[in-house]
Amino acid sequence: MKGIPDDQQSSQATGITRRGFLGRAVVVAGGLTVGGPLLAACGGDAAPGGAAGGGSGPVKVGSLLDGTGPLSLYGEPMVKAQTFMIEEINAKGGLLGRQLELRYIDSKSQIPNYVAGARELVGDKDVVVTHGGITSASREAIRPVFDQAEKLYFYNQLYEGGVCDKWVFCTGVVPQQQMKQLIPYIAEVAGKRVYTMAADYNYGQISAQWVRKFVGDIGGEVVGEEFIPLDQSNFNSSLARIQAAKPDVVLSLLVGGAHLGFYNQFAQAGLKDQIALASTVVGLGNEQQVLSPEVGEGLIVAMPYFQELETPASKAFAQAWQKRWPGAYINDEVNSVVLGYRFWAAAVEKAGTFDRDPVIAALESGLTIDAPEGEVLMDPVTHHVHHAVSLAKINRNKGFDIIKSFPPDTSGPVFDRCDLIKNPDMHTQITEAT
Repeated sequence: MKGIPDDQQSSQATGITRRGFLGRAVVVAGGLTVGGPLLAACGGDAAPGGAAGGGSGPVKVGSLLDGTGPLSLYGEPMVKAQTFMIEEINAKGGLLGRQLELRYIDSKSQIPNYVAGARELVGDKDVVVTHGGITSASREAIRPVFDQAEKLYFYNQLYEGGVCDKWVFCTGVVPQQQMKQLIPYIAEVAGKRVYTMAADYNYGQISAQWVRKFVGDIGGEVVGEEFIPLDQSNFNSSLARIQAAKPDVVLSLLVGGAHLGFYNQFAQAGLKDQIALASTVVGLGNEQQVLSPEVGEGLIVAMPYFQELETPASKAFAQAWQKRWPGAYINDEVNSVVLGYRFWAAAVEKAGTFDRDPVIAALESGLTIDAPEGEVLMDPVTHHVHHAVSLAKINRNKGFDIIKSFPPDTSGPVFDRCDLIKNPDMHTQITEAT
């Protein structure tokens, strides 16, 4: 992130330094052994000369996620989703007649593990694509590894936006897509004086810029702004500042288990009945199920997907998901992972090969797929998704009530300086709100 050294970004995101390396463990996800090679249903050896070179053996798909560690509340749904997608694709005959083999490395919420895992995956000539990363710090730690190796990489997570990279595709929603709908709504129902509480790393800092932009666009005022370390769990001083600022709305960009304390302390201080709460991230860690109704009820969220969406696409996916993961709530992280795997699979089928350049060309052809949120388009210019966005609020049953749904934003993400068709050599992140 601009103005923050890479090492500091990493420590902010994980609470450790780069010297805090921990070895990778072999874990089990959905009954499938992961950490080393994961053999798909059909088994067999990879084709000589690499999966992209043809053959009939399984094709390796790389994955890096926080299956364990402090950020596993986000990683666990994504691990389930990638298992679901590998099984779904293989049950339909695989891709180009070949089964997929998942090569999953658990980063344990440690940036050094991410870097080591990325290097391991790019060093495996049979891995044709990698899906991975949760925090933006993890993405920015491994993205240069994939760029240097010239390997295809999918980042399937909500984030602050701005990645402009020929070999990277981002399937998560970005703040300008969420806030375009959320901020006018909260201004209408609560007021235009906004206090921002954000996680102190690149996601929170860059997203806060978008809060300022969209609040300014409606003639509102950001009356306070704080950036909170990921390991901070006591918010007494912040609550005192919020009370003094007298905002109409607190907009939360807080991330991780420690930050859950903010919502409990906000309610305990009696502020929940005085000040509206809204967020662009609550629900990714299934916070609606963790917070008590007395704390969570009424909190307003903007996301592309909620399990409660009453659409044919949502119902069809939920039925299949519950057969595989009974009782597991389907959040927007699951939706983003599904998007990543289905976009990649559709591009491989269209290209007729696993090779990087033809697959990218297929992804840049105006490709659309069906997802839990509905039909979505991959923007050829920015490598981001044209998401539909819904507004919802937490109800007393620890779920969401849908307030309003908006169609996909056909204008695409607001990256005025990103055009990967005209400028295919770009491998950067635009960090300023435009």
